[in-house]
Amino acid sequence: MEVAAGEPVRVQTLSQITKASRIPSQYIQPPETRPDPHTSQITLPSISLSSHRDSAALRREIGEACRDWGAFHVIDHGVPVNLLSDMRNNGRSFFEDKELEEKMKYSCDPNLPASEGYGSRMLVESNDTVLDWRDYFDHHTMPVSRRNPSKWPDSPSNYREVVAEYSDHMHALAQKLLCLISESLGLPSSCIEEAAGEFYQNITVSYYPPCPQPELALGLQSHSDMGAITLLIQDDVGGLQVLKDGEWVTVHPVSDAIVVILADQTEVITNGQYRSAIHRAITNANRARLSVATFHDPAKTKTISPVIHPPRYKQVLYGDYVSLWYTKGPDGKRNIDALQI
Repeated sequence: MEVAAGEPVRVQTLSQITKASRIPSQYIQPPETRPDPHTSQITLPSISLSSHRDSAALRREIGEACRDWGAFHVIDHGVPVNLLSDMRNNGRSFFEDKELEEKMKYSCDPNLPASEGYGSRMLVESNDTVLDWRDYFDHHTMPVSRRNPSKWPDSPSNYREVVAEYSDHMHALAQKLLCLISESLGLPSSCIEEAAGEFYQNITVSYYPPCPQPELALGLQSHSDMGAITLLIQDDVGGLQVLKDGEWVTVHPVSDAIVVILADQTEVITNGQYRSAIHRAITNANRARLSVATFHDPAKTKTISPVIHPPRYKQVLYGDYVSLWYTKGPDGKRNIDALQI
């Protein structure tokens, strides 16, 4: 079975059609990017944000994780556990409890990158693009003036309330983390956030249906996020991988933890002291997987430049960086590498 160009195909539908069969050729990765079943067994750092911790030790742990990984788990983060569960459960309900016809009422605009709503588009598409084995629902949540709950599902009955509350908690946590990251470099606590400016926040629920040939496909291609900082929760299935020293490391789910992923603008602002994390999502043949990523990005009119001198990165208008990212594709870190002096 092949997928016709321009057709609003959903991977969840393909998964049901191709069960115990073969995936369409558009989803088959070239050999060099296919998942490796023998991933590294080292573990992503896990950092407690408990208020009882020694602050110097906390800053040291965060600095080491940012320098060595660009990603880490946080526990004792202060976000209510029931809110994490509600966000995951409501997201799963949208994908698994609604008929396709109902879900399509919330379809995003396939011609606009990062448009709000329900979709199954890869990060960048062209005629030779390999597609991701993923459906998603994207919510525009910050600044608050961007929120339009009428574009969000109205069931379960608390769906819209949960998204708004979750957005507020993630925003507060992102601010707290960027303060700690700034302090870990010996910078004023507000330094990175002030350099990034007002956050534009998107919450993307990603749904990865079972894949008949997980050895050939990716749920989400290798990339680094283009904004400032991403906060991600996943279910107990697992599938997130982070690139560490040239090897893919599977980020095994930690109960009620949040994965922190540094993005490209934080790398620029810290002048490369801390690197954004290259990551991807793999699939499996047996169970659907769900994750919720909350992106915190600068305004497109914001100019980003290093706060540490001498600068090793050129300043960039964030809107130009986004356009370049969507034009060239997110393959590894090549877009941010172009900013190096």
